[in-house]
Amino acid sequence: MGMISEFKEFAMKGSLIDMAVGIIIGGAVGKMVSSLVNDVIMPPIGVLLGGVNFSDLGVVIQKSPEVVLKYGAFVQTFIDFIIVAAVIFIIIKMMNKAKNAVVEEEKEEPAGPTTEELLTEIRDALKK
Repeated sequence: MGMISEFKEFAMKGSLIDMAVGIIIGGAVGKMVSSLVNDVIMPPIGVLLGGVNFSDLGVVIQKSPEVVLKYGAFVQTFIDFIIVAAVIFIIIKMMNKAKNAVVEEEKEEPAGPTTEELLTEIRDALKK
C-alpha cells in the first residue's frame, strides 16, 4: 500500500478531522485561559503586590547588554498551564463518566432467551 493511499485511509477514518478539531478547540481554550490569567487573575495580584505589572517582574542579571530573568512572565505562563490542565482533566473525566454510563446501560439490558430455551419452547409447542 502506497503512502498516499495510507494517508487517504487515515483521513477518511475521521481521525484526522477529530485531531484537527481538537487542535483548534485547544488553541481557542488556550487563548481564553491566557486572557483569563492576564486580564482577570493577575491584575488583582499585582495590586496586592503594590501596583506592579506582574509580567514585568524580573531580576537583571547583566546591565550591558541588559539580560533579565523574567520570573513574573514565567509565573503567569505556569498559571495558564495549571488552568488548562485542570480544564482538560475535568473534560476528560466527564467524557469517561458519560462513556461508562453508556456501557453500564448496555450491560443492564436483559438478555433474551438462550438458544436451548428457544428450542425447548419450539419443541413443546410442536408437541401440542
